[in-house]
Amino acid sequence: MADESSTSAENPDLRTLPLVIAGPILRHVTPERLVIWLVTSERLPLHLTLTAADSNEVLENQPLNADQLTTLSLGTHAFLQLIDFVPTGPLPTDTRLSYDIGIASGTSSIKLWIRDWASHLCLPGASRPDFVIKSRIDRLLHGSCRRPHHPADDGLVRVDEELIATGADILERPALLMMKGDQIYADDVAGPMLRSIHELIGRLELFHEHLDGSVVANSRALFAHPDTYYHRDKLLPATKSNEALTERFFGGVRKPVFTTSSAQNHLISFAEIFAMYLLVWSPVCWRLINPRQPRLDDNKAARYRREMTCIEHFVTGLPRAARAMAHLPCYMIFDDHDITDDWNLSALWEATAYGHPFSKRIVGNALMGYLLCQGWGNNPSAFESLMSQAEILLNRDKPEGLLDSGTQDHLIEELLSFHHWHYTLPTNPRVVVLDTRTRRWRSEVTPSYPSGLMDWEALTEFQQTIMGEKAVIVVSSAPMFGVKLIETIQRIFTWAGRPLLVDAENWMAHRGAANVLLNIFGHSGTPNNFVILSGDVHYSFAYDVQLRHKKTGPDIWQITSSGLKNEFPKTLLEWLDRINRWLYAPWSPLNWFTKRRKMRVTPRMPTGREAGERLWNNSGIGSVALNTEGAPTEIRQLNATDGETLFEQGKYTQHR
Repeated sequence: MADESSTSAENPDLRTLPLVIAGPILRHVTPERLVIWLVTSERLPLHLTLTAADSNEVLENQPLNADQLTTLSLGTHAFLQLIDFVPTGPLPTDTRLSYDIGIASGTSSIKLWIRDWASHLCLPGASRPDFVIKSRIDRLLHGSCRRPHHPADDGLVRVDEELIATGADILERPALLMMKGDQIYADDVAGPMLRSIHELIGRLELFHEHLDGSVVANSRALFAHPDTYYHRDKLLPATKSNEALTERFFGGVRKPVFTTSSAQNHLISFAEIFAMYLLVWSPVCWRLINPRQPRLDDNKAARYRREMTCIEHFVTGLPRAARAMAHLPCYMIFDDHDITDDWNLSALWEATAYGHPFSKRIVGNALMGYLLCQGWGNNPSAFESLMSQAEILLNRDKPEGLLDSGTQDHLIEELLSFHHWHYTLPTNPRVVVLDTRTRRWRSEVTPSYPSGLMDWEALTEFQQTIMGEKAVIVVSSAPMFGVKLIETIQRIFTWAGRPLLVDAENWMAHRGAANVLLNIFGHSGTPNNFVILSGDVHYSFAYDVQLRHKKTGPDIWQITSSGLKNEFPKTLLEWLDRINRWLYAPWSPLNWFTKRRKMRVTPRMPTGREAGERLWNNSGIGSVALNTEGAPTEIRQLNATDGETLFEQGKYTQHR
């Protein structure tokens, strides 16, 4: 970060652009398919090589053609390069495979490789990134909620430490990294981050857009407006009908039970969203900018400086975070902050948000960013139609550097009605990633009540997907089995007509969705072993779950790891944990008023450094080891600072 006296001449990277400004990030990987994400500063041809790391046998060595590479123009100096490569023959499993991407600028025939333009992505002693396609998921890492300006350390840096520790030992290397939501915080942005976003937009000349329904005509005017930092609530039309929009998207809803949410720097334009992804994933982009503090009053200036300290610490870890994402297959699914807080929480929320062109554009732009930076890489085949429309929008002429508003609105309409964000991985055991945001079971009687996280049709599809499987790994952003006290508090606020105040989103909040979900667990054709991976809540825990009065299973493990770079208020969580034990002890009659009364839920006790009682509050990354039956043999939280916490079975015998 720069002060007012800094100049671009102090940093040579500010005068020239590297050919690659973000990535590569390893995404979907199978023996039959290799999917990679990266961003270049020019429209470059790419060359891909694949090598058996231990024998140096070259498996693939070819330039990428139009069927294997999709290039999208997001700015004069920003080209999204989406690699979807089908090898000539199946890639070997349980073997270290090195990959490299060659580029040549202009008329030059000399190729530059990853070691030339992103040496920070190579592990010590290596000249290329590598990966392993596991024949069985024997271990995986999982996390959520990576908030750049939180003072906690970054869990993705700990992932890099794990890669260094495992080295060439493929048995110890995790099979994949599952990122379960809130990969970015579009609704909670630090002032220094927003300033850096605007600097990067200008440096790369990312395209601007018209903003219908706003007090500013386009995003270029938005960035220049005096209220663009910490006062974006003032930029909405000043009409009574938009009071709800002001509170929902910008005002910062007070949440007295959990935390205070501030959205005064809420991202608005698509360029802001895309620049945010670049800055949370790429250390290179930070070397291209030299942002200065904008004009602020004394209070906001003090806040800006506090946030800047956290952002600077975040940036120091980015090379290692990027290296982790270049070596492990990264799978992702959204939660609310990837789009906006409480996204689709209720039918009333949806009617309010989608009933105005400006708020609809805000949500739509975030979904565009998710499509291009997260969703596509999970399963490219599901997004062919949407990607064709994105190509029309981004690769056509842009008069005065502005996206065509009609084409953009059409794409947003398609995104809002799209229902295939969920996906399944053909792994052993199968991984089923749920969309708990866009296919909600809406309350028809009381539109302000929280919607079910999945509607009847989506839950039926989920049941059909897992029928006949012996074991399954289910990814649900919100825990299916959460903390009863917190869910009760959410229910009380819902009864009082204030579900937004406490983020009243849990699987038990909607009677219909809860009953269908619990019936799925009790169905005779569903798997014997369910491993449920969740995030969202900013603390970690593990439960062993069984059906009462049914000795034949299934066995269910609720494993929650949150956050990657976020934590719950420590004192508050300690009290909630303690009161939860008092109110929901085995003898408590309150247990029989819960929808899970037919379930026996046994918390595992976290042990290790500063171990808590049930809930573990430390940023980091979750680690789960699985046996051949798909059952967990070890559940750990790898703390972002140092050390680890084991969730031990049998230390706590009380059932609830």
